[in-house]
Amino acid sequence: MRVRRRGLVMLAAFVSALACAPADEPPPTGSSSRLSNETSTAQAGAPGIGDPDFPQDGNGGYDVSHYDLVIDYTPTTKRLEGVTTIKAGATQDLSSFNLDLAGLGVRQVTVGGSPATFTRQGDELTVRPASKIRTGSTFTVRVAYSGVPKPAKDSANLGTYGFIATADGAFVASEPNGSKTWFPGNDHPADKATFDFAITVPAGVVALANGEQTGQPTTVGGKTTYRWRERHPMATYLATATMGKFETRSGSTPAGIPNFAAADPKFKSSLDGLYTTSGEITDYWSQVFGPYPFSSTGGMVDDYSAGYALENQTKPLYGGFDPDESIIAHELAHQWFGNSLSIKRWKDLWLNEGFATYAEWLWSEHKGSKTAEAFFNEYRQRPADDAIWKYPPGRAKPNDLFNQSVYTRGGMTLHALRQAIGDATFFSLLKTWTAQHRYGHVTTESFVDLAERLSGKQLDALFDAWLFQPRRPA
Repeated sequence: MRVRRRGLVMLAAFVSALACAPADEPPPTGSSSRLSNETSTAQAGAPGIGDPDFPQDGNGGYDVSHYDLVIDYTPTTKRLEGVTTIKAGATQDLSSFNLDLAGLGVRQVTVGGSPATFTRQGDELTVRPASKIRTGSTFTVRVAYSGVPKPAKDSANLGTYGFIATADGAFVASEPNGSKTWFPGNDHPADKATFDFAITVPAGVVALANGEQTGQPTTVGGKTTYRWRERHPMATYLATATMGKFETRSGSTPAGIPNFAAADPKFKSSLDGLYTTSGEITDYWSQVFGPYPFSSTGGMVDDYSAGYALENQTKPLYGGFDPDESIIAHELAHQWFGNSLSIKRWKDLWLNEGFATYAEWLWSEHKGSKTAEAFFNEYRQRPADDAIWKYPPGRAKPNDLFNQSVYTRGGMTLHALRQAIGDATFFSLLKTWTAQHRYGHVTTESFVDLAERLSGKQLDALFDAWLFQPRRPA
């Protein structure tokens, strides 16, 4: 994620089966919403999902299967009115549970259709249902909220992220934990879910979200509502509701994958290039990495000078610049590495960014330009005291998450592996990796295990040197 455009300092050379059915479909057979007055085993769900580097991100005690987001946004006042309905399953008996929500005011919360009490402390919304929720049961939470969203800011290397107001709408790029700036949820990639969006904006403003548009926009009383659905599991940080003036183009890639591109009028000249290049790259990655995991591809260019791009699922977002092929290749590679295959803990971020960076090198190689070997050798020549060698990318640091080493040295790790096991095994490994963990979660340990199994080689020393040692590999 967060790849800086060429000419800017890089922010870091910078995100199982399908989840349950969409909100308007019935729950799977046998599911239930069981509320109980029993208190013997009921406990409060933890205020964090268990990531020690980000202890307040996400929440414990439940697993979300679906989000239904209804949003009404007025650019002139920057005010958002929202109703989020969450379908979840309890992983323990719950007397209360938390949702992540920053800043916005909450009017009402219901659980299973009944009013629930709630309290706020920082970015934690604690919900206490009228009756206890039993482990193994499904339940529905509805939160009505409103206010002026305030984006998140990080002084280290993230910059501004989350829900960012623009003159004509909003630029919404939430990695790593900015989704809580615009909707309540379990804001950590360890809990993925499907999404429905109903976004209402003033007539003339376009609202874009993940997945595919369902039906035609409807305009009533000077306001237009757009509906989108992402029916594949998605981490919360990949959700977007980007709004503004946009020129759009839709169709299919040469291989037949639905393709949608959008550009602010200021970047209208970028639209056709974004559409064509996104289609070409998506089709090529489908050959290299395995079948495309989602139902559509494409991208969006907005007139907000973020200086970075984010791999929002199905619709990468480019902030205030015309993306070149390298950046498009990076963000679309994330559709496999980071989006379909998601990390359980942020410390394993190299599995997203190292893979997407190496994809840039593979695309250059494919186009007959600079080879991956040439990229590797160029970076390998950096002196021993260069900062890239002091930061082991296999353990991303919470206060420096998107360090250049996570990207570049992460990519170099893959090339060193390719050299060690040969092209045939390496590219077979990539396809096996994406197939085995499609729509699921991955760890560094599971990748090392698979690489050793497919190659028949002991690779601990290679991965240790490239991922975990604070020095240049010998």
